[in-house]
Amino acid sequence: MPDFERIRSAAEAYAPDMARFLRRMIALPSESCGEREVAHAVRDEMERLGFDQVEIDGLGNVIGWMGEGEKVIAIDSHIDTVGVGNRDNWTHDPYQGYEDDEIIYGRGASDQEGGMASAVYGARIMRDLRLIPPGYRIMVVGSVQEEDCDGMCWQYILSHGAARPAFVISTEPTDGGIYRGHRGRMEIRVDVRGVSCHGSAPERGDNAIYKMADILQDIRALNENGCEDGLAVRGLQKMLDPRFNPEHYEDARFLGRGTCTVSEIFFTSPSRCAVADGCSISVDRRMTAGETWERCLQEIRDLPSVKKYGQDVRVSMYRYDRPSWTGEVFETECYFPTWINREDAAHVRALVEAHQALYGPRRVGAPSALPLRQRPLVDKWTFSTNCVAIQGRYGIPCVGFGPGAESQAHAPNERTWKQDLVTCAAVYAAAVALYRPDAG
Repeated sequence: MPDFERIRSAAEAYAPDMARFLRRMIALPSESCGEREVAHAVRDEMERLGFDQVEIDGLGNVIGWMGEGEKVIAIDSHIDTVGVGNRDNWTHDPYQGYEDDEIIYGRGASDQEGGMASAVYGARIMRDLRLIPPGYRIMVVGSVQEEDCDGMCWQYILSHGAARPAFVISTEPTDGGIYRGHRGRMEIRVDVRGVSCHGSAPERGDNAIYKMADILQDIRALNENGCEDGLAVRGLQKMLDPRFNPEHYEDARFLGRGTCTVSEIFFTSPSRCAVADGCSISVDRRMTAGETWERCLQEIRDLPSVKKYGQDVRVSMYRYDRPSWTGEVFETECYFPTWINREDAAHVRALVEAHQALYGPRRVGAPSALPLRQRPLVDKWTFSTNCVAIQGRYGIPCVGFGPGAESQAHAPNERTWKQDLVTCAAVYAAAVALYRPDAG
């Protein structure tokens, strides 16, 4: 059994180093496809801490190894961030940031370079205290392009010969909780064709924007309607009903129902004095348990307005093909599958037992964070993570525990809590020693 007091003490001793490392990462702007400098900073920190091997792969992911076994336990943190948005919404420089006794401020503090700091030092604690299980090695990944295309980085890693981990800890922010799943998502495009004519005689044309207006109302109904009989558009909450989702409705109720919303709209027209001959929209579709990409596309195709306009409407899925900071392109469809685990799964239980032994059965944190953490210790994310590929595509078990708060993601004045960095590093170190794959 691990010495939990020594683990806590070791994590607390590394608190200043984790804060320093996190502030270094925050100071290096690292939007998706622009992670070069922060990737080098992560590599340098791993090398300074004595990782047995450190590499940057062809896509630009940083991978550090501790231990010598053939089996792998991985810890994932994405090192890209979103941009800062309207600078006027920030009270301090988002890259210079600042820290006080409780928090570290800056873009990436919660989402999710704080997780990278805890993962790197958690692995060092494993080495310091000889906690890596016999036959295993620890893989710490600083992954790229997650904000652009979550999971694509791991598709690249696993398709290029990396060992298949026994399980993966995602360090995305969990507000002190341990997360066992989240909804999936996909990015849908709807294109409508019309015929242009001079705007002085619109009856001569076929306005694509007017057609799209009908489709927009049906997509809104798909998200907002109930699932009772007789509706022209039956809403997505139907997946919570055993009549429509008999095998997965209980998981769907835990994860939350699917949703859809129109996120972008485009048009084509010869001029401002013409009828629009094309209109397109992007649809953000969140998927709960029991939903597939094929089903989601067909739901749009089956909308009354889409059927009404027939061959003039095309429904498709986006693809992602932006070059990484190294210039590498890994093209993939914009489909990010739902994933979920049982609460008693061996890898989930390892983190729960580590947390209970170190900090008790309830979420912990700094005083300013605690009011937000009056929820069960084991829960789920609202947003999406790299686990959509790791478990959703490849079936490798995932579990989430990371510093910071989901509410800080993509928000101005982003921050994380120093106590979270310590808590997470300690739990990572203890969990690998408590993992019992044959006990689930």
